[in-house]
Amino acid sequence: MDFNDSPEEAAYRQQVRDWLEANAPKTRAHESDPEGGDNLGPAKAWQAKKAAAGYACITWPKEWGGQGGLPLQSVIFSAEEAKYPIPSNPFQIGLGMCVPTVMNFADQATKERFAGPAIRGEEIWCQLFSEPSGGSDVAAARTKAVRAPDGSGDWLISGQKVWTTGAQFSDFGIVIVRTNPDVPKHKGLTMFWLDMRSPGVEVKPIHQMSGGSGFNEVFFTDVRVPDSQRLGAEGDGWKVSLVTLMNERLAVGGASGMGWAQFLEAARKTPGLDGGAAIKDSALREKLADWYVQAEGLKHTRNRTMTALSRGQTPGPESSIGKIVSAVQMQDLASNAIEMLDQYGIINDPELAPLHAGFQGSFMFAPGLRIAGGTDEILKNIIAERVLGLPGDIRVDKDVAFKDMPTGR
Repeated sequence: MDFNDSPEEAAYRQQVRDWLEANAPKTRAHESDPEGGDNLGPAKAWQAKKAAAGYACITWPKEWGGQGGLPLQSVIFSAEEAKYPIPSNPFQIGLGMCVPTVMNFADQATKERFAGPAIRGEEIWCQLFSEPSGGSDVAAARTKAVRAPDGSGDWLISGQKVWTTGAQFSDFGIVIVRTNPDVPKHKGLTMFWLDMRSPGVEVKPIHQMSGGSGFNEVFFTDVRVPDSQRLGAEGDGWKVSLVTLMNERLAVGGASGMGWAQFLEAARKTPGLDGGAAIKDSALREKLADWYVQAEGLKHTRNRTMTALSRGQTPGPESSIGKIVSAVQMQDLASNAIEMLDQYGIINDPELAPLHAGFQGSFMFAPGLRIAGGTDEILKNIIAERVLGLPGDIRVDKDVAFKDMPTGR
């Protein structure tokens, strides 16, 4: 690993720092429920400002509205941007997963229609993959699309998706559906893009224990979609979805929030069982040491990715390590922090709780993070098979037509 910027990278980093110092917000704008989209104004304004300066979608080709920059330049900008209290980012899924998929498979007119507005933050996208009966098995999708009976060539989509982040404020989405139940599950899928305000689309936010409503159920009742909105060939939806899922590993990334340093700060101020500071407890110090080592491992794993990018290489499936380690650590750290705070741990009011209820927020958010962007089990399989080279899971349904698969009913 190379921890030092090259002269060119150092110059770019200074350019970014100068721009951010002149343009980035110095205080965080009030967002009553950024996950629910109650106040998207600050986020859209910041995205538009970045786009105007060429710092939105740095690596996208110029014909898409990007700068054609290097991946490491995007990493540098993100690292420097994170030092400021920027608004929440409702564009991450669209720009990181959905729009790149559209740009890879749609016709030229569609590309020209969506790239610019997405980069400028004028339109928001969501990804409609997960279903109640499929869990993390994207290929088990039961939402179906059939040809409209009027001979127009349009499709009618019916079914349900779940855990769709940002669907309640999204303008468009990409959806994977089953168009052929007579072939094995991976071969009968097709992907479309659609207008989230189309007749027959119903979005129901899921109220989370954190108080937010970032996830949604989405119901489709004979939603008419023109064939021109198909992404890839009919029946090639799984191949198209792999493009989205590969981008997802990088877009979702690791967890953010309260870490070992904030825990250490709280442990120094919180009374322990013997009347002294909680940090004097040897068992607690052992946990703190474990979290520190994990955090350093994650940092150096990211440094490996940055080194690969600086050398023009493409990071591999090891990017899955970041989320599975950091999400579990977030949950473990937050749980121990709340226990350490004793009766004060149940206070969830940012005005009253230690460190503005940061640990309580992490405690409520972490379980969802362990599902979003791939469950722990899916990520472990990816790491085992594609990083460690272990044998793949046995798939008994590999050659079974989807219609013949048992449903448990």
